[in-house]
Amino acid sequence: MTSGLEPAATRVLVSNWRGRYTVPAGGLYPHQWSWDSAFIAIGLRHLSPRRAQQELDSLFSAQWADGRLPHIVFSPTRNDYSPGASFWRSGDVAGAPPVATSGLIQPANHAWAALLVHQADEQESRRRRFLDRAYPSLVRWHDYLSTRRSSPDRLAVVLHPWESGTDNSPLWDDPLSRVRATVTEIPRPDLEHAPSSERPSNAEYGKYLTIAAAYRDTGYDDADAGLLFRVEDPLSTALWARSEFALAEIAEQVGAPGEHHRDRARALTMALDELWDGELGCYLARDLRTGERQRHRTVNGLAPLLLPDLPHADELLATLRSGSFALGRAVMVPSADLTAPTFDRSRYWRGPSWFNIAWLLAMALLERGERAAARELERQMGRLAVASGFAEYVDPWTGEPRGTLSFSWTAALALDLERRFRDQ
Repeated sequence: MTSGLEPAATRVLVSNWRGRYTVPAGGLYPHQWSWDSAFIAIGLRHLSPRRAQQELDSLFSAQWADGRLPHIVFSPTRNDYSPGASFWRSGDVAGAPPVATSGLIQPANHAWAALLVHQADEQESRRRRFLDRAYPSLVRWHDYLSTRRSSPDRLAVVLHPWESGTDNSPLWDDPLSRVRATVTEIPRPDLEHAPSSERPSNAEYGKYLTIAAAYRDTGYDDADAGLLFRVEDPLSTALWARSEFALAEIAEQVGAPGEHHRDRARALTMALDELWDGELGCYLARDLRTGERQRHRTVNGLAPLLLPDLPHADELLATLRSGSFALGRAVMVPSADLTAPTFDRSRYWRGPSWFNIAWLLAMALLERGERAAARELERQMGRLAVASGFAEYVDPWTGEPRGTLSFSWTAALALDLERRFRDQ
């Protein structure tokens, strides 16, 4: 047990609570983010199961009519984030919710989070009918992914690097190279909270905004042939599949059939074979505009370890322990291949270690019987969370804090993993 983790993590989560949801960090991220809220709820359930339910209820209340859960739900009292609500113009789109949101999505970790929140206090969950409310929203969300955001090979498709959650990963370099930035005004309030050496570059931001504006100008039409970015992502696929397994359990809790969710999860797991690269020992992304797989080892390609009956699990574990990710030698899990020419130990998703990825892989290791390795990640997460001031991410060799501080999912997931080991 890490000394002082629980009270310190509690202070972060209480400070970042905004009445119905938790912001990722008070300065840099002043709104509600989709996959952040799911990760936050997983830790928040240990402090207040009811507040964890409210976290997810708040996000579900901003669901679009087509089923998408937007990647940002904007606070009406804050206008100091870029791109803000005026950029996304969700109010101009039929079927968008009354509250302002973005039109993008993020990885589907929500059903998994909802199940864990329910299990934290099943009596309170049933009293408040939490799963009865959540289940229809989750079904519509997963149906949206299946009908509008899956490729012919049944893999999850991202239409913007931000949708992957790993914004400037090397996986997106080649697809981005074909995008000509047309947005010239690039506000960067993020640089008030972290140095430019730790954030995506202005050149990347120009392309991000260009892709987002093009998607917005179609009315967020997922099928538009002119979309500038369309990539199959193994992380998004893996989390969707993991959440389908969770949704099957939720279905049974509310008296609905669950086997079709398990069938979809198994189909997604098998579809991932399209992205497997035996030479690199990792799952890759594939650019659907060119058909080319992106030959970079990144944490996106490690995420399928979360899935049972994964055909290449042993090879993937070997890659995790290899010099590329140095499990047990590096700090937590680097976000990108330590040996690659694209590796950057400071810059966002091009090398630093993230607490949410360490949590995901600790869960995968636990479920595969690799308890000692999972326990080492738990110890590192707890120690580094406190020592870094709950940093957004850290240097993969020294543990030095990077990005912003008092980051909510860092607090929530370090707390959750410590509780898991304490309670076993």
